[in-house]
Amino acid sequence: MEVSQKARLFLFNNMSLNIAIQGIKGSNHHQVVREYFGDDTPLVECMSFDSLVDSLLDGTASKGVMAIENSIAGSIIPNYNLIYHNRLHIIGEHYLNINHHMMVLKGQEIKDIEEVHSHPMALLQCKEFLRKHPHIKMVEDADTAETAKRIQDKQLKNIAAIAPEVAADLYGLDIVAPNIQTIQNNATRFIIVKTKNKELPKAEINKASIRFLTDHKRGSLAAMLNVMSDCNLNLTKIQSLPIIETPWKYAFFVDVTFDGFANFEKAKSLLNIMSEDFKVLGEYKNARS
Repeated sequence: MEVSQKARLFLFNNMSLNIAIQGIKGSNHHQVVREYFGDDTPLVECMSFDSLVDSLLDGTASKGVMAIENSIAGSIIPNYNLIYHNRLHIIGEHYLNINHHMMVLKGQEIKDIEEVHSHPMALLQCKEFLRKHPHIKMVEDADTAETAKRIQDKQLKNIAAIAPEVAADLYGLDIVAPNIQTIQNNATRFIIVKTKNKELPKAEINKASIRFLTDHKRGSLAAMLNVMSDCNLNLTKIQSLPIIETPWKYAFFVDVTFDGFANFEKAKSLLNIMSEDFKVLGEYKNARS
């Protein structure tokens, strides 16, 4: 019992250092942590977004890094519901240019590769390159960096991984084909989440994420959008998701930017009256301002 209490105390005193990511060291989520928090930030490695959320809820990690949309593949829909249903708060965002590299055990070449393993999104984004090598079978995996690590740990020959360059450095693999993504201008938006809201003073906040429902009256959504416009909010993202429990009813997830927090506060009070189940998911700094 005494050991358990000490462990909990240690966790409480050090949890502010722990950042949860989907994947392991060498993944794009890890790269975001390095750029946003610093190179030596302790990680809580999670093999799914659900387990990432669990690590926040049970206090294993204090903050999490979560991919939310890609410039090619679009929104990662399930993550919107994870944020809402678990009452997480978005406290920041970060954009990462995505570069995919094919890597193998040292000494292997492209002609030796029989299978390439990676996350489904990475395989999709490299489809044109892979079409030029029909002898290579595509195999979906949970994480880009975890695949690279497994190749090194198990000394897997004839198997390649598609992963970030940092994974090759960490796990001692050779890059046999660099930058194989179909579209070179490929970026992913990541959000920083935690269980408590707001980390910045109002003067520094110029972006927000909200969620609301509208009724089925004609023009309901248009009226909401007009309020945003009248309050000088710039709509940067709108995503609709069906309400599973209520067929043909939708929730709207919206990102807005603004020059003054007072503008958002005015809009917030009006939108709360006009909509159903209005919720602010996060108030933070626009990474592109």
